[in-house]
Amino acid sequence: MIVLGIESTAHTFGVGIIEDRNVLANVKDAYTTESGGIIPSAAADHHVNACKQVLNDGLKKAGISMKDIDLIAFSQGPGIGNTLEVGAVAARTLSITYGIPIIGVNHCVAHLEVGNLCTDAKDPVLLYCSGANTQVIAFEGGRYRVFGETLDIGIGNFLDSVAREMGLGFPGGPKIYELSLKSKNYIELPYVVKGMDVSFGGIFTNVKSKLQKHSKEDLAYSIQETVFAMMLEVAERAMAHCNKSKLLLGGGVACNKRFQEMAHKMCKQREGTCFIPPSEFLLDNGGMIAWLGYIVAKAGNKMNIEDTSIRPYERTDDIDVNWR
Repeated sequence: MIVLGIESTAHTFGVGIIEDRNVLANVKDAYTTESGGIIPSAAADHHVNACKQVLNDGLKKAGISMKDIDLIAFSQGPGIGNTLEVGAVAARTLSITYGIPIIGVNHCVAHLEVGNLCTDAKDPVLLYCSGANTQVIAFEGGRYRVFGETLDIGIGNFLDSVAREMGLGFPGGPKIYELSLKSKNYIELPYVVKGMDVSFGGIFTNVKSKLQKHSKEDLAYSIQETVFAMMLEVAERAMAHCNKSKLLLGGGVACNKRFQEMAHKMCKQREGTCFIPPSEFLLDNGGMIAWLGYIVAKAGNKMNIEDTSIRPYERTDDIDVNWR
């Protein structure tokens, strides 16, 4: 079975093509800014303009045409409504034009499942750290259960907000990482962990108050050391609670090398293992959407075109995981 996946939940418009377990193509184009953060309407305009080229590039790289596609999968939610709609419209148009079955999938679950595809992780705790989504997840009782999450903004949005205050542009996470490499001077920041939940809003307010008193490099270093420690504390607590020894990282923030280093160290200390997919599958991408569409369809799930409306607020634990 050859599946074409379309990703459009936020700043990335991506097309992935898989045949069984083989990734034939995984191409994308991302919305960025020189200053400020993501503007939903502008990101949607970007996706509209990028859609045709990204699709053609994906088909060309895979060496196939639309007539070879057996299924179209797309990110149905969660995400930004403006950008989700672009991907959904593209998927419906292709489905109707070429008579190809269509299925919408959950973006968060796709991050989980592509991690299982790319690594040897078996029944891990997933630490999912992206722009809007920050969750500690494990499979229990037929669903991916959320054992901990952010109580306000996602860790990626927090980093982007800090970067915006520093005038660094969007996306901010990679730029904060580069600044952090220039300092080892830790400035004390609030550390907000509540059970297995975390909160970043108060830290952001505190950082803004320190911008005129400390260097960007010192603050970038301190921010990373603080929020990554918070995330790994709740992940370790979930591993103990679920009696699991494997940790799987997912989401764009997990591309951060310091975050990866801290995750490996934590797992080693508790005699566990940390699994990290290649960066191409940590960032939002069409390949993970195609893969989830493939395994969902293989389990016998189908969708009518009238059921393909977007679901911007759909949660990870809303999904009945009947393919496992």
